[in-house]
Amino acid sequence: MDILTEHTERFLAALAPEHDAVQAEMAAYASKHGFPIVGPEAGSVLQFLAGLSGGKRLFEFGSGFGYSATWFAKGMADDAELFLTEHDPDELDMARDFFDRAGLEDQTTFLEGDALELVETVDGEFDLVLFDHQKHRYAEAFDLVNDRVSVGGIVVADNMMRGPIDFGALVERVEGESDALTGVNADTRGVAAYLDAVRADPRYETIVLPVGNGLAVSSRVE
Repeated sequence: MDILTEHTERFLAALAPEHDAVQAEMAAYASKHGFPIVGPEAGSVLQFLAGLSGGKRLFEFGSGFGYSATWFAKGMADDAELFLTEHDPDELDMARDFFDRAGLEDQTTFLEGDALELVETVDGEFDLVLFDHQKHRYAEAFDLVNDRVSVGGIVVADNMMRGPIDFGALVERVEGESDALTGVNADTRGVAAYLDAVRADPRYETIVLPVGNGLAVSSRVE
């Protein structure tokens, strides 16, 4: 299911910022190997949110080879801390190489394993959080970090509108259809559960942006 019209997608693509040299390599690798990345349209939103929030501490649930984190880093201060998580050691090695050449390695901690376990090993609050791991675990991950996001901090969840989900069923679910999720996959149920959780938390205000695969953006306001 298309999120936007063809003309709108072309318009956004034409206005999106260009990749830098390292990001261009990342995008080329993703295209060649069919690896899903957020792309420059959604990436520019991540950069904008990072700068707008003044965030200096990022934790990603599911980083792949680090593409989305490069966009966050563009909007963050030079002394920002980045925590990338990935269960695939080869992808994490790729991220180390890309970040070394991008000049970001010294401020980045690369964590291998289950992101929901790894977040417990990192102390302190986070100003920026990205959920882009197993969709059926988004709500569980939010439960682990919702108290640890700084006031004014931003939580972003990818694949709200496109990806391994049944978007039509999700639309019916948020419209109030009680049995809309009957028979759908775990990822669709997981995204629905995440939206229920973050929207029910009075400390967060949430909007969904129809860019990339659909981004849920939640700001902690208290």
